[in-house]
Formats: sequence, C-alpha cells, structure tokens
Amino acid sequence: MSIIEMIPVTKPYLPNRDKFDKYIDGIYERQWLTNNGQLVQLLTHRLASYLGVENLLLVANGTLALQIAYRALGISDDQSKVCPEAITTPFTFIATASSLKWDGVEPVFVDIDPDTWCMNPENIEAAITPNTRAIVPVHVFGNACDVEAIDNIAHKHNLKVVYDASHAFGVKYKGESLLNYGDAATLSFHATKLFHTGEGGAIVFKRKEDLERAKKMINFGITGPECIEELGINAKMSELQAAMGLCVLDEIEENLKARSVIWRWYEEALSNDLQLQAKHQFLDYNFAYFPVVFDSEEQVVRAVTALKENGVLARRYFYPSLESVTCLDVDVSQSVSSEIASRILCLPIFYQLSKADQKKITELIKTELSACN
Repeated sequence: MSIIEMIPVTKPYLPNRDKFDKYIDGIYERQWLTNNGQLVQLLTHRLASYLGVENLLLVANGTLALQIAYRALGISDDQSKVCPEAITTPFTFIATASSLKWDGVEPVFVDIDPDTWCMNPENIEAAITPNTRAIVPVHVFGNACDVEAIDNIAHKHNLKVVYDASHAFGVKYKGESLLNYGDAATLSFHATKLFHTGEGGAIVFKRKEDLERAKKMINFGITGPECIEELGINAKMSELQAAMGLCVLDEIEENLKARSVIWRWYEEALSNDLQLQAKHQFLDYNFAYFPVVFDSEEQVVRAVTALKENGVLARRYFYPSLESVTCLDVDVSQSVSSEIASRILCLPIFYQLSKADQKKITELIKTELSACN
C-alpha cells in the first residue's frame, strides 16, 4: 500500500542555506553565542526599521515575551495583598492565558466579536473589578482589535494594555504598525510563524523606560559583573536564533507575496461557502493564516476526517475556547467564542503550497459541504 505524502497545515520557511552558513561562520569566528551578541543587535535594528517601531526587545520565545511584558509594566509584580486580574479573550492560543496564570495574574475572559473574532470592547467594562490591572487583547490571526476603543477604556480605568500580537508581524493599521498600540505588544517568532527565528519572540514597548527595565529582566536582573538590580530570568535570544531571523527577514517579501496569492485564491474559492474572518477596516494584512468557519461542528469534524484521509492536515485552531480548559480554573461561559471555536478550521497555507494542492483541498471541502446538504 502506498504511503500518502501529507500536506501539513504549515511549514517553516527555510531561507537560503549559503547565507545562513555565512552567519554561522561568523558566530564560530567570534565565539559569541549569546548575551546580546552582534547578530542579536543587528536583528533588533533591522526589525525595528522594517516594522516601523521603537523600543523593540528580542527574547527567547513568544511566551516569555508576554511574561516579561507583564513584569516590566508592573502587572504581575503587584505589591498589594490581592490577586491581580487581567481581562483577556478565550479565543486564542493557550499561552495568552497560561502566561498570566503562571505569573500569578488571574485571567478574566470576555467574549469576542462574532465577525472579527477579536475581543469585543463592549464586554470589557463590565468585567473590570478593583483587582483589574490590565487588558490583554489578541490580534487574532493578525486581524486588528478595536485598538481605539480598548485604549480608551484602559485610559479611563488606569489599566495597562498588552496586545498579544503573535500573529501580527508586519501588519499595518491606518498606515502604521499595529504594534505601536498599547503599553506593549508581543510577537512570537516560532518556526511556524510568517517571520521566525526557529524559536524566539519580541516585545515592542510604548515607553523607553519600560524597555530598559525589561532589558535587565531578561538577563537575570544582572546589569554588570557584580551588580544585580532586578528580579529577572533568562529570556535572551541567542546568536543562532538571530542568524536564522536575519536570513528569513532578507526573504520576507518573497514569502509574503507567495502567501498572499494562496490566501486570495482560497478566498475566491471558498468565500461563498464558508464564513471568513471580517478584517478590521484600514488593515494591511500579512496573510499568515486562512481560517474558515463551518455551519456546524459536525461539518468541521467530517471535513477534518476527509482531508486527513486524503493526505491533508488542517487544524481546529483555536479550539477549544479557553474558558473550558480545566487548568485555567475559569468557569464562565463565553458563548460566541465557544461557538466559533467549535466550527473553525485553519487550512494549509505556507510558501511552498502548490496550486494543485490548493485545488485538492478546496474540492475536498466542497464535496463534504455538498454531502451535508
């Protein structure tokens, strides 16, 4: 029996090997592998320029980016006797909420908009308590939250805002980087992301003083050979990670162009059959994901099964809605998030996905939809 070669939901983008090897040769020559090396400094400068941001800090991964942001902004090192809370969304990757819980901050979920799938600002104020310290919205699949409404609420109630922007690399809103909103915005540079460093992440701070505090935190709080000024952790990006990032950044426009072609082909083929995410107005998208929502969970399950039987791996992402995750100890139903999560599916999208494979995927989905009608 022949083995079907599976089409994955995504593939890491692997840049030019010769260029990567040259960076590695330089690392060997300098024998400097970590602790703010030459390549980390170069990648910091180039990313800040490319993204149109200031106060950018590279870290070891996207989860640490969130945790360092909470600490640097004083959200998770609250000196009061009460447990601090942060209002966030249940429709996201587990790290958004687990990073809060891990750092002693109680995640308080509010429901999402049924069309954009981002946190609905109309639900935020009712969830604010005397213990609320922050709002942690997510730019879901790179779609912009209602940043003006969220920032206005935060200002009114003296709350910090940390945007989980893990999916929003290169996304612009009203002509400028989406990462410039909030007190901080965090990025994930995991291998499966549009831009990656193998593993890695970054934080963009609004204020330079927060950046400077975070710089100390990611190196154990050490500021000199015999000086420890801050309670810290090891969250530094290595030179090997930075080398990969520099190579991927060199080819980012080629990667973006290929993804945009795939994304638009999917859109044309499936927009009349399935619900697509409503993008925020004035958004320049990065084509990082292609999620679709079916009419029922039964349809999703049937589609996943049919795709897998034919060599295609799609992902129910984000599923489940996080208020149902037992270890988070939150038991307040979020009906819109739960409903969207039960019916959503992310289709394969990556640089090397062929037109033939795309046609195969869409034809399989359409066949399953016809069978359900």
